[in-house]
Amino acid sequence: MATAAPKTYATGRRKTAIARVWLTSGEGKFTINDRSDEDYFSRPTARMVIRQALEEVTLLANYNVIATVVGGGMSSQAGAIRHGITRALMKIDSDLRPKLKAAGYVTRDPRKKERKKYGQKAARARFQFSKR
Repeated sequence: MATAAPKTYATGRRKTAIARVWLTSGEGKFTINDRSDEDYFSRPTARMVIRQALEEVTLLANYNVIATVVGGGMSSQAGAIRHGITRALMKIDSDLRPKLKAAGYVTRDPRKKERKKYGQKAARARFQFSKR
């Protein structure tokens, strides 16, 4: 396994959230937008999501994560951070890719909100139709 550079950078995205992620060697501390992960993500599921990639390859205690994230909601931001961590881990050691790919962390989630169309109530909902 390759050793990490002083800082390894990667970008993660999900829906409209974009996360810039730096991995540094450390003890498993997460800093998101200059705040701790417990302070930034109030929901435990979001904190679990950002740890998933490192737990999958059993490297949680080896790296500190520094992330800046913008856009989207809290769940989307957590997914973007996980995607960024995954990409940074693959930069450090490409042998981790098959395990991360099998877990489904390598693929970016491209789903976005569909735009509202003119002549309709919403993206897909139509106004009520009456023949007479």
